[in-house]
Amino acid sequence: MDGGLGKVSGPARLAAPDEGISPEELALAARNHGMPLEALRYDLTPPGLHYVLVHYDIPHAPPGPWQLSVEGRVGRALSFDVAELRALPAVTQRVTMECAGNGRARLEPRPVSQPWLVEAVGTAEWTGTPLRRLLDEAGVEPDAVEVIFTGADHGVERGVEQDYRRSLPLEVAMGDDPEVLVAYAMNGEPLPPQHGYPLRLVVPGWYGMAHVKWLSDIFVADVPFTGFQQTEAYRLRQEADEPGEPVARIAPRALLVPPGFPDFMSRVRFVRPGVVPLEGRAWSGYAPVTTVEVSDDDGRTWHRARLKPGDSHRWAWRSWTYTWTAEPGSYVLSARATDAEGRSQPLDQPWNRGGFANNLVQRVPVTCLEALETTSG
Repeated sequence: MDGGLGKVSGPARLAAPDEGISPEELALAARNHGMPLEALRYDLTPPGLHYVLVHYDIPHAPPGPWQLSVEGRVGRALSFDVAELRALPAVTQRVTMECAGNGRARLEPRPVSQPWLVEAVGTAEWTGTPLRRLLDEAGVEPDAVEVIFTGADHGVERGVEQDYRRSLPLEVAMGDDPEVLVAYAMNGEPLPPQHGYPLRLVVPGWYGMAHVKWLSDIFVADVPFTGFQQTEAYRLRQEADEPGEPVARIAPRALLVPPGFPDFMSRVRFVRPGVVPLEGRAWSGYAPVTTVEVSDDDGRTWHRARLKPGDSHRWAWRSWTYTWTAEPGSYVLSARATDAEGRSQPLDQPWNRGGFANNLVQRVPVTCLEALETTSG
């Protein structure tokens, strides 16, 4: 690999105390969009509003042959085209997907990367065939420990030329709770290009880096995978030279639909005095959410919200509501989720050098005024 590429894609770093968003980060933000928070009202996020993160380029995949290989430590190597996968019994799962770096731009010091606030999330119904069915058909050898997934997107990161590639422990890949899918449809339609057309992995409960898009190869390995996206990226590190813990399941989070209407630049919200219905969604990749609380004083006091009863969609967000009475003044609204295993959102930032798995509570500034000047045109 040409060492000069390292100058283009340098090591991970932290922003200086007075350093603003760079042109490079702005370019990333323009390519990788979050979900507008008003779209939390939808049970299923329309594909165009669902968050998108593309590491390199969206691969060109014209209609026609696309082969998915299954090889490595298996009894027999297999290859499937999309029509063959569609002919297998289909499974549909409703899954909330969240980027591992969601909330990164709110950290201090700020890790320099895709500058997410809190909008890197979405919920869709994914249809495909269970991964374990394909692995069973291939016949996994007894010494297998991991399954490696290769996507067709290709690029350079920190001087390393690579296809996007991630692995899962064999017990996760072969498990049925959650059941990992090789998906070909999103909300009942073929995958849009930005969401992995024609095939992608869906790993319920895991952050988005595990959901490999444009899936082209499945490799069963007898040793742990040490590729860049597994051992260099997506690790929880306090210091640059430590190995860190791998990012995996989604930490609990609640988000609030910002009430009222916004100021164009600041996004500060305005409401009228009186009863203001609040609503939002909550989720966790560990256990079902059992409690959502709301604060109107920047987290000093909390009030129990009404959580929608659980349903069959274990791996999707749940809606919640709260009735707030607003009086003239300034407020900071927040929501906080707790799951059945006792995990809850922190009020102080859970910092790491990559800005991963940061589920700090949301802060929504709101001004309640008796009247506002209005114009038309």
